[in-house]
Amino acid sequence: MKNCIIPIRKRIALVAHDHRKSILVEWATFNREILVKHELYATGTTGKLLADELDLEVHRLMSGPLGGDSQIGAKITEKKLDFLFFFWDPLAAQPHDTDVKALLRLAVLWNIPMACNRATADFIISSPLMDDSYERIIFDYSSHINREIPFKEGK
Repeated sequence: MKNCIIPIRKRIALVAHDHRKSILVEWATFNREILVKHELYATGTTGKLLADELDLEVHRLMSGPLGGDSQIGAKITEKKLDFLFFFWDPLAAQPHDTDVKALLRLAVLWNIPMACNRATADFIISSPLMDDSYERIIFDYSSHINREIPFKEGK
């Protein structure tokens, strides 16, 4: 096990599918006074909506279907994000479903606190742990990274 410190000023990713954007914006507006203390990241359209509505700086990445979900996943693996609030739509097929699934898998793999709906987001954002640093435990994947891979030339 390895540890990673989540600082007092959290790096928070905010993502929402089209039918969940209004819910995320409403939630973020309600929690603006908490979010203003942290560094915010979002995929394309969601980032624009949040920046306009909250009047806060939001680091905008690409739109989800254009690679934004993958960008967020990369930041998680690089330990450059601490939280993922991803309001996804379980009733609508997405053209980038594989990217969505990969993003959710990475959040679990790297032990990132994640909310996929408003109720979970409410519990996370109101936790006393939001006001302090936190030692996040990350499983040691060195045996997977350093494993021997058999190689047969010509095949």
